Amino acid sequence: MHGFDPLVRESDEPPFHHEWEARVFALNRVLLARGVYTLDEFRFALERIDPAAYFSLSYYERWFTAIETLLREKGVTP
Repeated sequence: MHGFDPLVRESDEPPFHHEWEARVFALNRVLLARGVYTLDEFRFALERIDPAAYFSLSYYERWFTAIETLLREKGVTP
């Protein structure tokens, strides 16, 4: 996206900075594997996050928000 610095990842940077991020990653994989939602639905849920909220959330906070949205929409959670 124009106006943003390029992404630079340090070689020793861990894939997850907190344990909860790994759990969100695993949760998403399980829900996808069980057919609760599709990868396209997950991507669309990410795209529907309000822009102001989107830019205030971390990468895995966005994932968790999308998962919550999909579970509500699919009737899995109230």
